[in-house]
Amino acid sequence: MTAATRKPKPAPVQPTRQPAKAYDDDFYGWTIEQAAALRAGHLSALDRDNLAEEIESLGRSELSSLVSAWRVVLLHMLKFDHQPERRSRSWALSIRDQRDQAADVLADSPGLKRRLDEAMARAYRGARLDASRETGLPLRTFPEECPYTRDEMLTRDFPIDPKP
Repeated sequence: MTAATRKPKPAPVQPTRQPAKAYDDDFYGWTIEQAAALRAGHLSALDRDNLAEEIESLGRSELSSLVSAWRVVLLHMLKFDHQPERRSRSWALSIRDQRDQAADVLADSPGLKRRLDEAMARAYRGARLDASRETGLPLRTFPEECPYTRDEMLTRDFPIDPKP
């Protein structure tokens, strides 16, 4: 590689503010500075504590996305089973859509597979409360523990044009 074809080294990153203050005062600016410092290899310019917290937060966000999608799936499954006379195309389509959303999250973050049982339990707790609110049925109508296996939640067929 000749000097003419070599990529120039990035200019050193000089934080414009103290990292912790920048984090509190201008989060966007802080993220740009931290990314530039990482790319340039200027480890001393990194706000390690806040950077570590933000990275962990990204992982929690992925778990929350999975729980949220499964919560909708379980909500509609409960409504489908407890209000057969009100079954609708939108419930079936919502189940399909949220299953796809959950599959996308798992494809992007396969490390979440270690936490599937936890995610399903959290999703069911929320879905049970939502089902009671949405249907007007007493909370005790819905089992305290999830009545569905993970396989049922992911593969049970829900016809697009359901009939009771």
